[in-house]
Amino acid sequence: MPISSGRSSVPARLGVTGLGVCASGVTMTAICTRAVAYRRVSTVEQADSGLGLEAQQTLIASAALRLNLSVVETFTDAGLSGSLGIEQRPGLADALNSLKRGDTLLVAKRDRIARDAFLAVLVEREVVRKGARTISAAGEGTETDDPAAVFTRRILDAVSELERALIASRTRAAMAEAKRRGRRIGCVPWGHGVGVDGRTLVPHQGELLVLERIRSLRARGLTLHNIAATLNVEGRRNRAGNLFKPNFIGQLLNRHP
Repeated sequence: MPISSGRSSVPARLGVTGLGVCASGVTMTAICTRAVAYRRVSTVEQADSGLGLEAQQTLIASAALRLNLSVVETFTDAGLSGSLGIEQRPGLADALNSLKRGDTLLVAKRDRIARDAFLAVLVEREVVRKGARTISAAGEGTETDDPAAVFTRRILDAVSELERALIASRTRAAMAEAKRRGRRIGCVPWGHGVGVDGRTLVPHQGELLVLERIRSLRARGLTLHNIAATLNVEGRRNRAGNLFKPNFIGQLLNRHP
C-alpha cells in the first residue's frame, strides 16, 4: 500500500544553486544546469528501511557531479508502483511541475519513472513540453535524442514493462500455490508472527512491547519524528533490522490506536 511521497531540497554534493554553485563546486553560473531529482521504490518494506532510496540518491549525486548538474530538489514516491499514472504519484507530479525550461529531470534508472512503456512516453513528452530533458544516471539512451538513442529508450521501456508483468505473474502463481497448501497469504500485522502451521497468527511479544512503547511516547505528546528517534536511540529496530522511520510509526499508530 502506498505510504508516502515527499520532496526535499537536496544538493547533489556541494551545490547551493541559489548561490550559483554547481555539483562540482564550480561557481560559474553560466555553465550550471538545474536538475530535479526523482526517486521511487515500489514496496512498503523498501520505503520503511530506506533500501533502494539511498542507493538511488548515491547514483543521482554521482551523475550530477559527472554531468555538472546542480540538484535543486529531490522528489520521492515511496511504496508506489511504477505502473501507476502521474496523478497517482504525488512525487512524480511535483517533480514535473517544478521543471523549468532548460532543466534536467535526473533519475537513477529509467524504470524509476515508469514500468509501463506508454506511461514512460507520456512522462517524457511532458518533460519535453516543459522545455526540459530526462537523464538517467545509468545512461540508457538518455544522453542524446538521436534516433538510435530514442530506439534504445523505447526498447528498455518495453523490457521494464515485461519484467513487471513477469514478476506479477510469478507472484500470483506463488500465492496460488501457498493458498493450495493452506499457508497464510499476505502481510503479517505488526505484533504477530506466523505459527508452525504456516497459517495461524500468534503474538510476537517483542513487537508488542515496541508497540506499547510507541503508544506510551505518543501519549506523552511526542511527534512521530521524536518517537522514531527515541526508539532508535534505545537500540530498537524494525523487522528488517533497520532504524525506525516516522512514517512507519504513523502507520502503526493508525492500525493500532
